Amino acid sequence: MPFADIVGHRGAVALLARAVARHSLPPSLLLTGDDGVGKRTVALAAAQAVNCASPRSGAGGGAVDLATDACGRCAPCARIARDAFPDVRTIAPGETGTIAIDVIRAAIEQAGYRPFEGRRRVVIVDQADRLLPPAQNALLKILEEPPAASQFLLVTARPDMLLDTVRSRCPRIRFGQLAPKEIVRLLTASHGWAEGDARVAAAAAGGSVGRALAAASREYAAAREAAVGLLESAAGAPDPRVRIEGAKALASGSGGRRAPAADRDALRLRLEALASLLRDMEVVASRATAPLANADLGDGLGRLAEAYRNGRGLRAFRAVDEAVAAVARNASPKVVADWLACRL
Repeated sequence: MPFADIVGHRGAVALLARAVARHSLPPSLLLTGDDGVGKRTVALAAAQAVNCASPRSGAGGGAVDLATDACGRCAPCARIARDAFPDVRTIAPGETGTIAIDVIRAAIEQAGYRPFEGRRRVVIVDQADRLLPPAQNALLKILEEPPAASQFLLVTARPDMLLDTVRSRCPRIRFGQLAPKEIVRLLTASHGWAEGDARVAAAAAGGSVGRALAAASREYAAAREAAVGLLESAAGAPDPRVRIEGAKALASGSGGRRAPAADRDALRLRLEALASLLRDMEVVASRATAPLANADLGDGLGRLAEAYRNGRGLRAFRAVDEAVAAVARNASPKVVADWLACRL
């Protein structure tokens, strides 16, 4: 996808386009921002821009002119989009939910060679916060002495999980949240959603199209069921022991054979569902006309809103926000779930 087709993030996109046009793109960059806002898509657009066979100058989407951009149609652009271009490699967490040192070593070895077909080798590390410490240390060596024709793009929503030494060698580009109208545009144009459904999803997505798409998945349905169960069990249970018992569904899977990162991801999704429910409960309680993300719950949403009236819902929402921050800091999912249950 060329820069011109990126929805939102015009400042960041224009900055990257200028750097590519001036041949001044740093050898390593850290792309940060919330999950699901398009950081990885922009990284792929940058990979196309530096390897396009027919780059365009002065392109843009109207609001911002781009110093250069990929054509999106030549052979390198098409193959990069299909993840079939030998000089562009995307690294992502494996089945364990982490990125191990052997994967990074293989990428480093390839980066030491001249590009096979393109002008630059581009290594995109998606969810770079999942790099294990040995993998980060291995990556640090090449960040300190980068090959002349290689580019490393680290994509993460949690940059604090990276070593200070890694962060210090990667200039940072920050990505903000998408506007609701931008999310609606992406959902309708790229994912075939009806505009009404897209507007409802965008209203509760918190600026993330990835979150809106996740809300339509089976995993999210299970997460919402767990969140509803916790709200219902905590509604009339002053005894902390009863509340902690109700928190088990929220943290289910913790302590088993799954990787800790997978447990945190599962809890993060349930917390997002919980935040969405609390938002809708406040809308119902205030009798506002805003669209509801959980309108299908019908009277059940009204009963929850009644149980969490008089500021209790707002306090619960703040507690969920603190829980999300704790998960981002690598806290134990079970501890977070138990703490949250006692705060609802």
